[in-house]
Amino acid sequence: MATEGGTMTSPHPHGTSAHGAQDKSRQPSGQAPQHTRPARSVGEHAAAVAALLRPLRSVERTQLLPLQEALGRGLVDDIAAPIDLPPFANSQMDGYAIRSADVPDGGAELRVMPPVPAGASPAALQPGMAAPIMTGAMLPKGADAVVPIERAVPDRFLPYTQQGNGQEAKSGTEQPTVWLPPAAPGTYVREAGSDVRAGALALSAGTFLGPAQLGLLAALGIPEATVHQPITVLLVTTGDEVVPPGRELPAGKIYDSNGTLLAAAMTQAGLRVRRAGIATDNPEALRTLLRTEGGGADLIVTTGGVSKGAYEVVRQAMEGQPVEFLHVAMQPGGPQGIGSFDGRPFLGFPGNPVSCLVSFEMFLRPVLAGLFGAPATRMSLRVLLSQPLTSPEHKHQVRRGTLLPDGTVELQGGESSHLMHALAGSNVLVHVPVGVAALGAGAEVEVWML
Repeated sequence: MATEGGTMTSPHPHGTSAHGAQDKSRQPSGQAPQHTRPARSVGEHAAAVAALLRPLRSVERTQLLPLQEALGRGLVDDIAAPIDLPPFANSQMDGYAIRSADVPDGGAELRVMPPVPAGASPAALQPGMAAPIMTGAMLPKGADAVVPIERAVPDRFLPYTQQGNGQEAKSGTEQPTVWLPPAAPGTYVREAGSDVRAGALALSAGTFLGPAQLGLLAALGIPEATVHQPITVLLVTTGDEVVPPGRELPAGKIYDSNGTLLAAAMTQAGLRVRRAGIATDNPEALRTLLRTEGGGADLIVTTGGVSKGAYEVVRQAMEGQPVEFLHVAMQPGGPQGIGSFDGRPFLGFPGNPVSCLVSFEMFLRPVLAGLFGAPATRMSLRVLLSQPLTSPEHKHQVRRGTLLPDGTVELQGGESSHLMHALAGSNVLVHVPVGVAALGAGAEVEVWML
């Protein structure tokens, strides 16, 4: 990806680097400060990520799958309905199929025809008669309404076997009768094509295929779908101070939460994640790791080492590569890296746990949804704050919160991007847009359901 020249030098929003450790991005003593330029907006950076990943949207990266294997994928092409749905007029209730003209306002006694079970092709309804019909069964020709069984007298079916031993009444054999109230034409009738007409658009390209969408395709008789292949991501966490969970924790070290956090978020979103362990703060070693482990990956994502200072390993490892390091007007998650490493798309997320997850939720997840139809977009709601908040007016702030049963949102933790316990207690991301410095309790905000 072409860079815009130079790198951003705005400080990390919280003065910390990867995983809450001491900030390694401070300028060495005596080094002149670098020039700064305006931070990129959230929308501009999302558009840059989309441009970076758009080449992955190609015919070569699609596959035709049986419906049961297409769950969670994005649909490649529009699908038109090959048949009406439902394919024939059928009953919405267990009851009696009638000709509405046969029943006056005061009701009428009608002779009972043989019952119509689901799956049967019934005989035409004769004038002055009613056909016992089951839910989903085809409406007999001539019938235009259904009276629910509970409105009939008697309010139970009179099995035809009572009169004819399971056979249609012979000539001269008395047929059972039932009293029925009037019903307007169309009452409790599902007309053919009332759900979707043959030739109409059933699903649009880019639709996320969940259970309901796959069920629709099956109902239309479609056994398979062409979907986008999932993206394979090489995920690398960085930092000399980081230790894998399960090992002894030496003084000054912290456990790696980013790897588990991002890998879980990516896997939940339908990506194929390859972990490359924890990279040390050695640029050459990181370059070697990316080249060794990057084969077959569609995208490289790193966490940490992207801030403004001279000792950030990801920035150093990307020297000579078309990668830009900049600052996005967002809190948390301001420092970002974007470009390509050896021709492979690359995204560098900041190292604080909340920052890297917010980066994924704000940039990678929605871009994938827009380009490939998967994962599904986060549900967005407008709710009321249960408490006041402040926000840097020149940044888009993303806070963590819990949506309460009364429809208000309670903020979890503060603005700091290392508060994992607060994140774990949250079920929404709370958005405070640029231009807002403070909001009072009861103010309306946008939240994304997690």
